[in-house]
Amino acid sequence: MKHYLTYISESIKAHWDMPAFSNFGGETYSYGQVAEGIEKYHILFKECGIKKGDKIALYARNSAEWGIAYLSVVAYDAVVVPFLPDFLPSAVVELSTFSECKMIICDNVAYDGFKTGEQLIDKINSINGFTCIVNVKDLSLFNAVNDTMANAVGGVVDKYHSQYPDGLNSSLVDYSKTEMESVAVISFTSGTTSATSKGVVLPARSLSVNLEFARREIPMCKGSTIFSVLPMAHMFGQTFDFLFPLSGGCHITILNGKPVPARLLAGLAAVKPFMFLTVPLVVEKIFKSKVFPTLRKPVMRVLMKIPGINNLILNAIRKKLVAAFGNGLTVGVIIGGAALNREVEDLMKKMKFPYCVGYGMTECGPLISYSDRKTFEKYSCGRRAVPLEVRIDSKDPRRIQGEIQCKGDAVMLGYYLNEEATKATFTKDGWLKTGDMGIIDRKGNIFIKGRCKNMILSASGQNIYPEEIEDKLNNLPYVSESLVVGRKNALVALVVADYEAGKKDNLTEAQVNEAITNNIQLLNKELPAYSQISATEVRVEPFEKTPKQSIRRFMYS
Repeated sequence: MKHYLTYISESIKAHWDMPAFSNFGGETYSYGQVAEGIEKYHILFKECGIKKGDKIALYARNSAEWGIAYLSVVAYDAVVVPFLPDFLPSAVVELSTFSECKMIICDNVAYDGFKTGEQLIDKINSINGFTCIVNVKDLSLFNAVNDTMANAVGGVVDKYHSQYPDGLNSSLVDYSKTEMESVAVISFTSGTTSATSKGVVLPARSLSVNLEFARREIPMCKGSTIFSVLPMAHMFGQTFDFLFPLSGGCHITILNGKPVPARLLAGLAAVKPFMFLTVPLVVEKIFKSKVFPTLRKPVMRVLMKIPGINNLILNAIRKKLVAAFGNGLTVGVIIGGAALNREVEDLMKKMKFPYCVGYGMTECGPLISYSDRKTFEKYSCGRRAVPLEVRIDSKDPRRIQGEIQCKGDAVMLGYYLNEEATKATFTKDGWLKTGDMGIIDRKGNIFIKGRCKNMILSASGQNIYPEEIEDKLNNLPYVSESLVVGRKNALVALVVADYEAGKKDNLTEAQVNEAITNNIQLLNKELPAYSQISATEVRVEPFEKTPKQSIRRFMYS
């Protein structure tokens, strides 16, 4: 196994004058300019007394500068602690204190959050051994604990020019590493305090084995383009939208801020990515707003039943969708983070849209399973990501659901300073417990059935996985999203209504609510008695979600 930073180092040297990062609609940095940025950070770290193994927090929105800062930290043999931009400033301060970060690299928005929070700057400065807060955009100083640190930041550019009077060249760059057990990343899960957010400690081997798998399984050539919209602080985006394409000489264009439809489609059309990583919610919104309304028209329903005509219609829709994704999808759309709606997937498969669904978790850095679009089995999440081992904790893994468990070099070292949580996450024989229930077929395809902790035990002793019912609910007209919860031995559907869709059909909000309730009653006739919905609660506000756009289920009951 080759160290991930060795791949990055080789790529920077080999593609020196080629574009590496672009902010969508903004600056572009060549691979050589990335190396210059890394060297300036290294001068800063040295001047501030940062040592190997010290933790540095990275708290900013997605940007090319975020990528340069990240590479600078890990190439220095320090530990990067990336925080998602939707973490509260107070939580970032608490978790930075908990992990003893010596420096915080952030953007203007994040720093404004620190300034408005009650005494947050004072709390940051009181972190043991803390040095300064610097601007990810240009390495300018936001805050320093003393004049020495302030002078260190202010003198970086002069020291860089003094050290490299003729500029940096590729022969002077070498970030190659061999140590696989050293900590590279501490990734905090989506909690609000150190008590609820666990720090996943990932060694270099976890990132390295993920990168090697991607390079082996996903075709890529230098000069290929990527449109990065996933949170870079999350392991899915970090590994496959950032480290992987950078290792092969790709040009990564980064969307700053949330992927609202207009900017997303504009970016895809401009960048024409060879692959596009996304979460199910984005794909489902496209289908529910652009595809299903057309196919559900009475005339279309008739035409779709005519052999030959149906294929012509599906081919036309497919061409439009592929064009919307930039017409460059040689690899296709890779979906991860949650289960894909079955009706959407049925249609994608029927029209031969280039897609596949992968599966992973932060604790594996992140990949657990993947199959490319040519071998991908519908409803599955691919086959295990070799060399990772995967097993189902069941007497009959092909037929009886059990917890998905895994073992191998991709697996984390544990949770930061949380021995109890670490112990609870591993079996006695050393397998990581994913918390997901599933089966595996004879070909090795993994099918996820739901979360262990989400399972509802019916009054008659039946195991009910609410995700399977929600998948059907989400296909009903005027249903935007749903949750199924258990109350007093009964199932209750919490439904977010799509009133905008109702307006297009000239329905009042009351009529939309009535239609949802009536459709759920009809759906009950298709469900086993033990999994039928007893009551429906219609909501206006969307559910709170994680960065992967999964619903925070624990908030609802």
